[in-house]
Amino acid sequence: MNVLINVFLGLHIIGIASLLGGFLTQMKAMSAGTARFVPAMLHGALTMLVTGVLLVGFREMDGGTVNNIKIGVKLAILFVILAIVYVKRDEERVEKALFGAVGGLTMVNIFIAVLWR
Repeated sequence: MNVLINVFLGLHIIGIASLLGGFLTQMKAMSAGTARFVPAMLHGALTMLVTGVLLVGFREMDGGTVNNIKIGVKLAILFVILAIVYVKRDEERVEKALFGAVGGLTMVNIFIAVLWR
């Protein structure tokens, strides 16, 4: 079971990297007002959602404990990110504030995962 958990944890980190990497590559465009949500950001958010839910299930099946409040907060933040990216995915330009909010929420989700024990 540990191997399965570690594989999906790796996939979860790849999803985070895709979402955050898509944001970071568009930062110069954001300052120019031409940033857009690239497909990698949507795919990364979806990967995070699927692998995160599976990780919680695997952890509980393995007999481990899960902080449900932490998971609920992270899931709510991810739903907001996913909704914004999904709705605005086809627009040529996204407002700076909205684009920055996605990057900020992504970083908040990372820090919640690392710091909330």
